[in-house]
Amino acid sequence: MFDWFRELSGQERRTFYAAFAGWSVDALDYMVYTFVIPTLIAAWGMSKGQAGLIATATLIASAAGGWIAGILADRIGRVKVLQITIVWFAFFTFLCGFTDSFEQLMFARALQGLGFGGEWAVGSVLIGEMIRAEHRGRAVGTVQSGWAVGWGAASILFAAAFSVLPAELAWRVLFWVGILPALLVVYIRRNIKDPDVFRATRAMAGDTGAHFLEIFSPRLLGTTLLGCLMTTGMMAGYYAVTTWVPTYLSTVRKLSVLNTGSYTFMIIVGSFLGYLVAAQLADRIGRRKTFFLFGICTAVTAVLYTLIPIDNTTMLFLGFPLGFFLSGNFSGVGAFLTELFPSRVRGSGQGFVYNFGRGLGAFSPPLVGYMSATIPLGQAIGIVTGVAFSVVIIAVTVLPETRGKQLAVYD
Repeated sequence: MFDWFRELSGQERRTFYAAFAGWSVDALDYMVYTFVIPTLIAAWGMSKGQAGLIATATLIASAAGGWIAGILADRIGRVKVLQITIVWFAFFTFLCGFTDSFEQLMFARALQGLGFGGEWAVGSVLIGEMIRAEHRGRAVGTVQSGWAVGWGAASILFAAAFSVLPAELAWRVLFWVGILPALLVVYIRRNIKDPDVFRATRAMAGDTGAHFLEIFSPRLLGTTLLGCLMTTGMMAGYYAVTTWVPTYLSTVRKLSVLNTGSYTFMIIVGSFLGYLVAAQLADRIGRRKTFFLFGICTAVTAVLYTLIPIDNTTMLFLGFPLGFFLSGNFSGVGAFLTELFPSRVRGSGQGFVYNFGRGLGAFSPPLVGYMSATIPLGQAIGIVTGVAFSVVIIAVTVLPETRGKQLAVYD
C-alpha cells in the first residue's frame, strides 16, 4: 500500500512531511471548537444558531484566506506563504482562549479562519506540484489523512482537559494549545523549497505572472464553477456532520464527556482509513469514480446514523463507516484541482475553488442549528448531509477525469 512512498525523492518526502504536519495542526486548531460548543452554550447562554454562526464566520473567512493565499502563492512562492498561514492561524487560535463573549470569539475565530483556509490552499498546491504524476493521488490523499490525525489529537486533548480541569478553564486550555503548531515553521524554513514546475513557470512568465482573474476566463470558467459546486457540496455535508455530532451525542444521546470522545474517536479512526483507501483508489480507478463511490456511500451512511432509530452500541460501530466515507471524499480533491488548473494560476484556482466551497458550505452549521429548533437535531444533520452530497454527484458527472496528467511548465 505504501510502496509509492519508498520511491519518493528526499525533497518529495520532506515536502510530504511538511504538508502532512501542516494539515494535521490546521485540523487540530479548527476542530477544538466543535468539542467545546456545549460548554460555551452553557457558559454564555448561546443558542445553537449562534454556535453555528461562529463556525460559519471561521469558514467564510477561510474562503477569503484561501483565495488570498493562493494568489500570493502564485506571486511570491508556495513555501513562503505556507509559513505565514501557519503562524497566523496558530496565533489567533491561541487568542481565542482569552475571549469572554460570543462576539469576541466569533471575531477571533474569523481571523483564525484566514490562516486556516490559506494553509490548505498553499499546502495542497505545494505537494501536488512536488510529487510526480503516478503518485500524486496517493501522496496528496495521504496528506489529507493528516486532518484525521489533527482531529484525533483534538479529541484526546478534549477528553484529557475536561477530565482534569474545571470546564470553565478546560475550554480555554484547548485553544491555548493551538499556539504550538507555529513551531512547524522552523522545519519548513530549513527543509522545503518551491517546486521546480513553479519556479520554471515563474521564470517564463516574468515577475508579474498571470492575473488571478484568469480562472474566470472563458477557457477556465466552466472548470471553476463546476469545481466550486463540487467542493460546496462536500464541505456543506462535512461541516454539518463534524460541527454537530459532538453536540448531538451529548445533548440528544445523553453521553458523558468520555463517552462522547469514544464515539467521536470511532468516527476519526474511520476517517483516517477512509483518507488512505480513497487516496489509493484515486490513482487506481480514477478521481471521478472515487468521488462517485464515496459521495453515494456518505449520503446513505449519514442518513442511517442520524435518521434511523438505532441503539447506542450500533451507533458506536456505525461511526466507523460514517467517518470512512465522509472524509474519504476529500482524498482526491487536492490532486484533482492541481490537475484541472494550469501552472500559472494553479494557486489562485485551487485556492478559490476549494475555499469558495468552504465559504458557501459554511452555512450548513447554522442551517442545521436553526432547523433543529423545529425538527430533531439528528434529522437536521441527516437532511443537510444527504442533499449536499447529491450536489457533489451532479458536479462530478460533468467534470473531466485527470488521473495521470503531467503538469506542464506553462500551459
